[in-house]
Formats: sequence, structure tokens, C-alpha cells
Amino acid sequence: MLYGSRNALTMMITTLALSLSCQAADLSKLSNVEASSGLKDALIQGAAAAITKLGKADGFLGDERVKIPLPDALRKVERGLKLVGMQRQTDELVNAMNRAAEQAVPEARTLIEGAIRNMSMQDARSILTGSNTAATEYFRKATSTQLTQRFLPIVTKATQSVGLAEKYNQLADKGKALGLVSAEQSRIENYVTQKTLDGLFLMIAEQEKAIRADPIGTATGVARTVFGMLLK
Repeated sequence: MLYGSRNALTMMITTLALSLSCQAADLSKLSNVEASSGLKDALIQGAAAAITKLGKADGFLGDERVKIPLPDALRKVERGLKLVGMQRQTDELVNAMNRAAEQAVPEARTLIEGAIRNMSMQDARSILTGSNTAATEYFRKATSTQLTQRFLPIVTKATQSVGLAEKYNQLADKGKALGLVSAEQSRIENYVTQKTLDGLFLMIAEQEKAIRADPIGTATGVARTVFGMLLK
């Protein structure tokens, strides 16, 4: 029985090694240009799909995966200052926060394209053979700062018209001084901007996973060819 188990384990290891060897051989057939082109094609497709889903009415508000809730700090402030009977105002703030995110997301398109153009061939190959969200993490690292700068003015403008947003900022500043509110949640526009980024990268990651899992059914062009090799 032990001998049979060892044989089975040896066969599993051998099969895995052969699979990895074949994958490397397939990828080695690709030129640097092909590998880079395939990844860039996939990034464009995934990011475009994510932006399309989020950058429309109810893109955030109607999707529980990315819907932006009230900041935790608001509930603390409400308890501390006994702000009760404000359901209508809090509902209005939730609506404004999510509408702001929906307005901001389309601004990501040009920055995505810039990050793709600046990607090196070595980055492309590393991402191609990386984790299921390797491309998304690369994009987060490469664009978060610029996206924050692009989103913040849009979010600020969209939330300024909501009375509770300004009231929250005033109260949160006091809460921050008392150590009750974190710096990240001390301004409603900063909170919404960060949540917008989180939602965008979540959806891009889902698109990337789908392409890696089923490149034939979800990808097109060079991306389908390159990622299809990973499944052989």
C-alpha cells in the first residue's frame, strides 16, 4: 500500500513538472513583443469592462460588492453627539457618495492607457506568469496616486451640495482631534475617493481573473492567444 502511494505521489509530481515545463516552453515561443502585446490587450479589455460597469447610473449604488457605505466614523460621531432622526440625510449622503464615484470612474480611462503604454516587456512577462490579479496589482501601484488626484475634485464637487457631508467634515475634524476618527475618514471626499479606487480595482481584478480562467470565452485578439497558452 505504501509503495503504491509513493508511486502515485511520484506520478503527480512528474505530471506537475511536465506541465510547468510545457507552459514555460509555450511561453518561450512568444517574442517579447507578443507577450507584451497580449498582456496590454488584456489590460485594456479588463479595465474598459470595469469602467463601463461602474461609470454609469447605479454602477456603484446598485452593486453591493462596490456600494460605498457610510463611513464608520459617521456612526461614531452620531452616537457621540446624539445625532438622531437623520435617516433622510444619511440616505441622501449615501446616494451622493455613490453617484460621485460613478461620475469619477470614467476619468480612469486615459490613466489606464498611459500605464499600459509605459509597461516594460519584463513587467509584461512577470505579470503574465504571476498571480490571478498580478496585472491589477501592477495597475494599482502604477496609477493610484494619479487616480486619486483625478477623482478627488469630482468627488468633492458632487458631495459639497449635501448638507450632511459638510456637517460630517466639521464633526469628523473634532473627532480626529479626540482620536475618535482616523485621518482617512476625517474628510468625506477623501473617504469616497478611496472607496472609488477600491471598487475600480476590485472590478478590474474580477475581469482579469475571468480572462485568465477562460481566455477563449472572455478575451479577444492577442490576449486570447497569450493567456490561452497558460492553460495548455
